[in-house]
Amino acid sequence: MRTPTEVFATLRQDLRFGADFLRQRLLRLALIFLGLLLPLWGFAELADEVHEGEPLAFDAPILHFARDLAGEGLDRIFLFFSAVGYQWGVVPFDIALIAVLAWRRRMREGIFAGVAIVGSALLNLSTKQFFARDRPSLWESIAPEATYSFPSGHAMGSATLAWVLLLLAWRTRWRWPVAIGMVAFAAMVAFSRVYLGVHYPSDILAGWAAASAWTASVYLLVFRNGARPWRSG
Repeated sequence: MRTPTEVFATLRQDLRFGADFLRQRLLRLALIFLGLLLPLWGFAELADEVHEGEPLAFDAPILHFARDLAGEGLDRIFLFFSAVGYQWGVVPFDIALIAVLAWRRRMREGIFAGVAIVGSALLNLSTKQFFARDRPSLWESIAPEATYSFPSGHAMGSATLAWVLLLLAWRTRWRWPVAIGMVAFAAMVAFSRVYLGVHYPSDILAGWAAASAWTASVYLLVFRNGARPWRSG
C-alpha cells in the first residue's frame, strides 16, 4: 500500500503531465473549438434560417445603416476593397502563394494552402447553388451582381486566405502583424459587400463561418502527429 507521500507525488506527476499535454496542444484545441466547432454551429444556424426562407432580424437594419453612410468618397473606398477582395487581389495572391510554396518545395505548406483555398472556392460555388438565395434588392447597387448570395464568396475567400496566412505564420515572429493585417482586410472586404448592397450581413457571417471550419479542418488533417508549418519532416 502506497504512503500518502507517494500518492501525492503520483498526483503531482499526473497534473504536470496534464498541464504539459494541454500546453503543447493549446493551439490545436483552440483551433478545433474556435476554428471548427463554433463556426460549424454558426453556419448551421444561419443555413437553417435561409433554407426555410426566414428573414434574419439583423440583415435589413445593417443594410440600411450601410446605405445611410453612402457617399462618393466611401463609394471609391469600398469599390476598391470589393475588387481586391476577389478577382483583383485575393485570387492572384492565392495563386502566387501556392506557386511560391511549390517553388520553394514547401510541400506540406503548399498542400495546406492549395487544398484550403481551392476547396473553399468549390465549396462556396456549390453552397450558393444549393441555397439559391437572391441578392438584396433594397436599392440599386453601383456594383450589381447576378449570382446567388449565400454565402458571400468575397467574405469566404478573404477569410480563407486570412486563416491560411495566420496558421502558417502563427509560430513565427510575423503572427501578430499578419493577424492584425488580415483581420482588418477581411473586415473591409466584408463590409464593402454590405455597403454596396449585394450581400446580406448573414451572407458575410456564413462565409466567415464556412471558411473558418473548412480551413481549420484542412490544417488539422495536413499538420497532424506533431507536424508544424516550416518544420522539416
